[in-house]
Amino acid sequence: MLNFADPSEAGRPWRLAHICLLVIGLLAVILLSVDGLPLDVRDGLRYTIWLVAVLFFVEYLIRLWGAPEEARYREFPPMIARLRWAISLPGLVALLATVPVFMRLAGYRIVDSDTASIFCVLWVMKLGLHAPALGTLARVVSNERSPIAGVLALFFIVLVMAATVAHLLERERQPEAFGSLPNALWWAVVTLTTTGYGDVVPLTAGGRLVGSVLMISGISVLAIMTGVLATGFAQEERRREYLKVWELVARVPIFAALGVVTLSEIVGKLRTRYYPSRVVIMRRGDPGDSMFFISSGECEVRLPTGGTVKLGEGAFFGEMSLLERQPRSATVATSRPTTLLVLYASDFYEIASRIPALAQAVEVEAKRRREENIERTKDEPRR
Repeated sequence: MLNFADPSEAGRPWRLAHICLLVIGLLAVILLSVDGLPLDVRDGLRYTIWLVAVLFFVEYLIRLWGAPEEARYREFPPMIARLRWAISLPGLVALLATVPVFMRLAGYRIVDSDTASIFCVLWVMKLGLHAPALGTLARVVSNERSPIAGVLALFFIVLVMAATVAHLLERERQPEAFGSLPNALWWAVVTLTTTGYGDVVPLTAGGRLVGSVLMISGISVLAIMTGVLATGFAQEERRREYLKVWELVARVPIFAALGVVTLSEIVGKLRTRYYPSRVVIMRRGDPGDSMFFISSGECEVRLPTGGTVKLGEGAFFGEMSLLERQPRSATVATSRPTTLLVLYASDFYEIASRIPALAQAVEVEAKRRREENIERTKDEPRR
């Protein structure tokens, strides 16, 4: 299916084209709001908006037709899958982005910037679907809903109490600004959020005292909310990184058969390293003190025979030297920016000392690799 939200490498060109189209449409809407543009330029901007909307309409039809191929809808009949996608958030946002098409079919022309500004709101919503941070934010809010609800309750309590006291103290001096609770709530919101427009200021000593306490309380409440969200984001990123590292380690044959406990020990010992393009990670003859997992990017192994082998995401290298405690037998360098997960020999053998099965698996794998190398050496003269 043509899925513009596909996170894989294959979906990257479609995502890029889709975002570029969104940017072009938004720029056309923004420029149409500028007064004094020539008439032909304004007409060109209107046609650009319609063209972008038509392309979005084509995309909507393609994604609607291909909805049964999405993993979450495969268990439903095709028509039900399409209906469920159409009423989902991505489907509704994609449909709203095509509003200019229906307006054009109804004979309505985009004659002013106010009408076009509506499309700016709709297309910004569509652009938001491409932001991975929004999905992360939704998960963070869901995970931290109890602390967030507590902070919001505290915010509301302080807000209402401050507005009520300010209303009682200031209503005689400033009846227009503090004569009603809604007006006093406006001042309390502005003060508690530390915005401070200055349009409403307490005049009595008691009102100023309340304002001072409210400003300090605002800083405290916002600091608590910031701490909750920051902790939630950090935990979510650690969780995602842990799951990604777990998948990489589980692909290694000598680790996969040792069970969950061993895998968790190994994942906890891994260290993340970032390398730019064309940097040598290890050289032939270096001590075999670690092994590497490719989290993202690409590396090339430069063999002693002169050939090279490309290693992509999910691959690992350096395990032979680690297993046999011998110097490196090849040079490895990055061919593009790469993120590696490093498992040092000290950590590896510390785990092996506590889990005998890991040490046994290491010996078996080392023996198998040695036998393969011997057989390969014997076969080379025959070739």
